[in-house]
Amino acid sequence: MDDYPAGMRGFPSVSVVIAACSMDRWDCLRAAVASVRAQTVQVLETVVVIDHNPGLMAKAAGELPGATVIANPGIRGASGARNAGAAASRGEMLAFLDDDAIASPSWLESLLHHFKEPQVVGAGGRLEPLWKTGRPQWFPEEFDWAVGCSYLGMPESATVVRNVWSNTMAIRRQAFEAVGGFRDDFGKIGGWSRPEDTDLCLRTAASDGGGTWIYEPGAIAGHQVPAERTTLSYFLRRCYYEGQGKATLASLNGTSQSISTERRYARYVLPQGVVRGLRKTARGDTSGLARSIAIIAGTSFAVAGFLAERAVGYVAARRGTGRLAAAPVPTRPPVSRP
Repeated sequence: MDDYPAGMRGFPSVSVVIAACSMDRWDCLRAAVASVRAQTVQVLETVVVIDHNPGLMAKAAGELPGATVIANPGIRGASGARNAGAAASRGEMLAFLDDDAIASPSWLESLLHHFKEPQVVGAGGRLEPLWKTGRPQWFPEEFDWAVGCSYLGMPESATVVRNVWSNTMAIRRQAFEAVGGFRDDFGKIGGWSRPEDTDLCLRTAASDGGGTWIYEPGAIAGHQVPAERTTLSYFLRRCYYEGQGKATLASLNGTSQSISTERRYARYVLPQGVVRGLRKTARGDTSGLARSIAIIAGTSFAVAGFLAERAVGYVAARRGTGRLAAAPVPTRPPVSRP
């Protein structure tokens, strides 16, 4: 760790990978790339990976100065695109930022500080919602993960965690390559997704004798939340599909590791949220009751998704077919995972 390139303020060289697939998020992509250029740490390169969209590829190649723009030559989806970006990059460290996230100037520097400790495999930052139409009064902060953001109940200081999120993470290249990166067949494809970031964190933490992941709330990025993600129907579908994804994750990595954080969250954070909402209602804030109901409903839909997917997996196992291999890629997914 002492031979860092000059100009990196004592940090290893870092490549930032941004995956993009939709022309609808062009302005968001430009803002994400600009936020990387504004970092307090010099970035070796920014690699933008266009996921099977020739029109977006042509536009990005011509209008994103300073970025290396490549097409994803492999399996369609965020996991395959990020892997392609990692393979095309040169940095000792890999950082991943989503195309609809805007990193604060000190985002990368705050993450890289933790890699001075050799046992740290990776680190992830805090994601704050950037509501296009404002936060709905009924939307509980305990469920901000449903729009791809950090939620009430997460650590307020740097803490060792099970996993961080792929839309704002940094990882040692050696650790990333040792496990083959993200699973190409597991993760976000269009609007359908499973928790590829948790899977990567579990596998890298267990590789080569183990390592730790750090959640650093001081490494802040804003995550844009469009109006269509503020509806109750989106919220409930998102919760259901999160439950499904966690069930599939458990089939790959074991139930104990895959839902350990969720168990604590359901046992402590959510009941406190329900009580908090009821207390606010008693003080005259009627939206408090709506948030309490949303917590109960969201939890119920997540549990239903988990149980439904476990049942499907059980049937597939009895028939001798693998759930991942058998699952088709939806052509018109009903909801997206941030």
